[in-house]
Amino acid sequence: MTDLDQRISSVLRERAEGEIDTHRLLNRSRARGRRRQLRRRAVTGGALALVGVLGVVGVTGTGITGLPGRPPWTAATPAVAAPVPPRADGAPGAAQRPDLVGTDPQVLHLGVDPAKGRYLGWEVNGLQIESVRFDPGGGRAVTVEVARSAAAFDDVGIEGWSVDALPEATFDGTIQRVALNDGSPGYVTWWRPATGLYARASMRATDPFALSGAIEAVRWDEARRCGGPLRLTALPAGARVRSCSVDVASYPRLITVQFVIRRGSDQSMTVRYRYATETAGNRTEGNRTIDGRPAYLSPLGESLELLGLPPKTTVAAEFWPESTGLTEADAAVVLAGARVAESATDPETW
Repeated sequence: MTDLDQRISSVLRERAEGEIDTHRLLNRSRARGRRRQLRRRAVTGGALALVGVLGVVGVTGTGITGLPGRPPWTAATPAVAAPVPPRADGAPGAAQRPDLVGTDPQVLHLGVDPAKGRYLGWEVNGLQIESVRFDPGGGRAVTVEVARSAAAFDDVGIEGWSVDALPEATFDGTIQRVALNDGSPGYVTWWRPATGLYARASMRATDPFALSGAIEAVRWDEARRCGGPLRLTALPAGARVRSCSVDVASYPRLITVQFVIRRGSDQSMTVRYRYATETAGNRTEGNRTIDGRPAYLSPLGESLELLGLPPKTTVAAEFWPESTGLTEADAAVVLAGARVAESATDPETW
């Protein structure tokens, strides 16, 4: 371990049980890195790699291995490129138009630098919160959420974390330790990335340094389409998309997309997309036709599946007519306007 490694470890040990000021931690680390770099430009190896990470792009991942700006999992080129949600043409990022955050469930107003993080999933929920989940290196997931107000996070928990265990939101960049349900440590922070924006980031980790470095992968100046390989272009009269979520954590083996469509206060429909390499085969025989395409209505009349899709792909609308008042005709409108990517594992076609 180099003397620079030792100094960083010392700082983390001293503050492991208390609150961490992420800005102070990163600024001190960068300053030390720059001084070290000036003194030892000719030195190669672990110390120089660490200086590059701290001085140029911040820390990526939970460790200090790998090249500057290149998380350890990118050291070897993967067989399949990591998925990135397609850009939403003409839409501004959260930093440019904070008032648009959470207003359109089909648009995500933030992104992740693919050189610093691998997307695991993203979501625009019905509470006007947008979020991205990604791996900054080391196999640990980071979740970053953003909203237009601090109140949006009131009583909104973090998946797998007890709401009662979360400290009070401060929005000042302080990183706080959380005791998780299974006894493992986690860290959470709240801050304001731009005027009119309120953000929260959380991560299971053994030190706060991993979370503070991971945050640097988030991009606030771009907008992307939420649905990934599925686009909805038509809705029943009076209906709207309430939420959108995509999971690519097991990409390219498994991709799931879910849209929730609402009409009024009590009518709800869920549209699900699933691509799975382990699927035995698609249903081939339908009992309905939607805009010239075959479809299958379930025996109970609660689900309508679109057929004739690319291999291993299913798209279905669940509408529960007896409890929601939505009908097969409403589901047919949505599926008629569904646009499904020809290749689930090629994001360029999304």
